[in-house]
Amino acid sequence: MLKSLFLSSAALATLTLSASAQSQAGFFVPPENVVVTAARIATPIDQVASSITVIDAADIDARQQRSLPDVLRDVPGLNLVQAGGEGGQASIFMRGSNSNHTKVLVDGMEDSDPSKPNGAYDFGKFNSTDIARIEVLRGPQSGLYGSDAIGGVVNIITKSGNGPLAVSATAEGGSFDTFNQSATVSGSEDAFHYRASLAHLHAGATPVTPLDLLPPGQKRNDDFFDNVTASTKLGYDLTGNFDLGFAGRYSNSLSKVTGDAFDPATFASFPSPLQTRIDTQSYNARATAHLVLRSIDQTIGFGYSSTVTSDIDPDNGSIPSSGDRIKLDWQGQIAIADGQTLVLGSETTRDAVHVPLSAGITTNAGYGELQSSFPGLIDGVDFHNSISVRYDSNSRFGDRTTWHVAPVLAITGTDTRLHVSYGTGFKAPSLVQLFEDFPAFFFFANPNLKPETSQGYDVGLDQTLLGVTGGVTWFHNDIRNLIATDPVTFSTNINIGRARTQGLEAYLAWQPLDALKLRADYTYTEAQDVIRHQELVRRPKTKISVDARWQAMEALSLDASLLYVGSWIDGSRDFSISQLNAHPYMTADIAASYALTDNLALTGRISNLFDKSYQNPVGFLQPERAFYAGIKANF
Repeated sequence: MLKSLFLSSAALATLTLSASAQSQAGFFVPPENVVVTAARIATPIDQVASSITVIDAADIDARQQRSLPDVLRDVPGLNLVQAGGEGGQASIFMRGSNSNHTKVLVDGMEDSDPSKPNGAYDFGKFNSTDIARIEVLRGPQSGLYGSDAIGGVVNIITKSGNGPLAVSATAEGGSFDTFNQSATVSGSEDAFHYRASLAHLHAGATPVTPLDLLPPGQKRNDDFFDNVTASTKLGYDLTGNFDLGFAGRYSNSLSKVTGDAFDPATFASFPSPLQTRIDTQSYNARATAHLVLRSIDQTIGFGYSSTVTSDIDPDNGSIPSSGDRIKLDWQGQIAIADGQTLVLGSETTRDAVHVPLSAGITTNAGYGELQSSFPGLIDGVDFHNSISVRYDSNSRFGDRTTWHVAPVLAITGTDTRLHVSYGTGFKAPSLVQLFEDFPAFFFFANPNLKPETSQGYDVGLDQTLLGVTGGVTWFHNDIRNLIATDPVTFSTNINIGRARTQGLEAYLAWQPLDALKLRADYTYTEAQDVIRHQELVRRPKTKISVDARWQAMEALSLDASLLYVGSWIDGSRDFSISQLNAHPYMTADIAASYALTDNLALTGRISNLFDKSYQNPVGFLQPERAFYAGIKANF
């Protein structure tokens, strides 16, 4: 079946290559009321049953968010954990799932590092300068996206160039020895459109280590982070229905962080007096070609990503790691009838780790999706549905079939929308878990590990009344075969864990004035280890976020946001204590922008306005109150 699908895909791809699939790859930024992640093709958001949050460049600019963790921190349904300030390792736990259960795409290419021990994505080193749009899709999505999508998908689409030549630049300075700059050139010339940007993010002195963890007389070393990111997006329209595209991104980061040292006599752990230096270089690129021919709309893409990291530990010396990914994919869509669209796709992916070991895995996959729309199914009622199925063939653990179904019922006369989704998911074991031994710690790889699996659903209601739009969604997810340390031997990983996550997401959005937008989100999460009957760590039960955006006058825009995170269970910094209560916290941020001219604006922001002292995760201080000011110029 899979072989025939690939052959037919290749044959079609020689004739046609797609614009709408190109949109999911990020070369086209969809309008505000259209999303691409939920169905892999451009779809009106009111026809999407799965829970999705869209963040665009205007949102990021209004709140002056300089990094991806800042952007995602308030998103409902997920908890962001960052070990320190700017550049610190950052993970998300979406709907109570594990940190390695979220697939991250950048312009259609998976961006995770295959050499990471558990395959979790590190959001901490991603500069937000070139982000046009982020779509956060929650719930099991393996029916379209394969491995890693138990919790959901984060799809990052970068900015494209269009129109006359435009040059812009920004500069900002502030607390923690912060100095950020960016420069961008974009535009189009006849059939060629282009954009290139260079951004620098620097934070040279961020207090991270709690003083009460330091041995008497030991000085605290503040964290250091410096990142340079270069990105480009190019496109060439050969004809009216055939074009080529390329998106590439390079990031070079240097971090200095405080690790942990151990007393060999007492086995006590404490922050090291010397810092670890972490050098990271990452690449992500994807080229596409697309052609629309008659009723067939297709895209073929080729992507490559690579991450090289060197940890220079004062106690253990240099600890290098290197992994890369190569991917060939094809996607096509056919309008088979009025309101009926068939999407077919195939992928071949090669994940490899080169340092400290050499190993690789190949995955071949094929998927299909039927999108159906029945406007006016009965008087005043619209019905929409999507159903997808995917088949993955992995060179290590064999075959896996996943699926997803998501119907929507819209009652147009009352502005009521009912939506349900149900799907399965899986997470393949990482290359490190399968192949890498740690004999010094008497811990060994397990090449017989099987994928973690899940089944989950959500059901929700959206309603608009008197200009206020609100909604509530209940979600539930059962996860099996979780990879955990063998409780008998403690020398390897085995498939033993089970978890159950469930909860509620709710929101209210109101625009009482043309110049004023208000939004509030609420998330309640229960995440349980079914085997041990314990709460899973780093999953707060309660999260509330509020944002107010006001165009006070034509030249002045203001934004104020509030984030409350309730108590949760965490481990100590070295996890010598595996279960302890972490304290809730609330933070507030404000940002302002004033346009001096059409081409020049001043910016300012205050983060952690009330100077709240808190840790998330436990053992790592989050930044205290900080002030920043900057300038934006367009030429």
